[in-house]
Amino acid sequence: MQKFFRSLSFQIVLAMILGAVVGSYFGKDVGALGEIGKVVITLIKAAATPLLFFVILTSILTSEISGKLGTKLILINVLNSAVALAIGIGLSKFLRAGESLALIHSSMTTPDQLAKYAGQKINFIESFKGYFPESFMRPFVDNTVISLILIALLLGFSLRKVKANASEDEKHLIERFSHFLSLMTKMFEVALTWLVHLVPLAVFGVVAKTVGEYGFEPLRGLGQYLGVGFLGLFLHVFIVYQGWLIYKKVPLKYFWNKVQGTLVYAWGVNSSLATLPLTLKNLDEMGVSKKASTLGACVGTNLNNDGILLYEAMAVFFVAQAAGIHMDFTTQLTAAFICILGTIGIAGIPEAGFITLSLVLTTVGLPTEILPLLLTVDWILGRGRSVVNVLGDMTVSIALDDTKKRT
Repeated sequence: MQKFFRSLSFQIVLAMILGAVVGSYFGKDVGALGEIGKVVITLIKAAATPLLFFVILTSILTSEISGKLGTKLILINVLNSAVALAIGIGLSKFLRAGESLALIHSSMTTPDQLAKYAGQKINFIESFKGYFPESFMRPFVDNTVISLILIALLLGFSLRKVKANASEDEKHLIERFSHFLSLMTKMFEVALTWLVHLVPLAVFGVVAKTVGEYGFEPLRGLGQYLGVGFLGLFLHVFIVYQGWLIYKKVPLKYFWNKVQGTLVYAWGVNSSLATLPLTLKNLDEMGVSKKASTLGACVGTNLNNDGILLYEAMAVFFVAQAAGIHMDFTTQLTAAFICILGTIGIAGIPEAGFITLSLVLTTVGLPTEILPLLLTVDWILGRGRSVVNVLGDMTVSIALDDTKKRT
């Protein structure tokens, strides 16, 4: 019970209740509390950008995926990711749930911001030109994610080439540099973990402001947001993951009986990485080879994040609809590409989906003012994303495995 009271989920629920009470009692007088949510989002974005840079560098230097099995891993994940994007985008465009928060979004922006975003059509060519920085430091200052990713890829593969032809002394220096990158990654992960624990404070402020100005009407729109998100996650599991199980001739009843305890744990801890020991145990019990489980669930864990990817694709259109912004086809492709890179980069940290969503919105020019409101319910969707990511680790490992017989 003591552990439950200390959990982030309980603190967020308590913050929502207190915010609703304060907002109902004081009304519009507590509108300034909504600024707390904006401050928290700004801090999270500031820490997430350098983390993404260090993660990409570290991954390029330490990755050992090669050969036929590595190619198979990539192909499986490309297929899974494509379906996740299609489901997320398709549901948002078909159901148009974001329009239910259009009025609320308009209250969270200044007149100047409304003029900037109203009827906006994002120019892909101009945006693309802006991705190439004039200096290597500028993307860190401006939080320009695509520019930063391009620099990280350039430096990472350059250093990998140097490492391949290096002398023993040079290899030793590169190894020490790799350790430095790992330390920097861990440092920003810890910083983001601390910042995520400010989320209850942000939720309190946002709920107080929203209820004070609009009563409980926004809950209807947020309910649709949750409904569309969970529908998308369910469809992905039902179609894609069960499809792989059927293809590999794994009995569905047998599989779901085996993994139910692990999925409950993943829901509770809200982390696919924290669930990894149980994931590997399940795969071992199902007779999946160590080679396949290690590659699929350990090496490929940063690729098996369909839950986050689907959620981000859905949420980007949700925000665009709430703001009344049209996204043309090229902009949709750009957003999808950034979502993919974001999920690969920082998927292992708490609330990774929400953090990378803020980076995606900033990069494609969509407003982030509505993010604090979405933050009030994101912790629920976050657990669903973690469950789907764990299922992704398992089914990809099974798909990679050559084992023919399971009972």
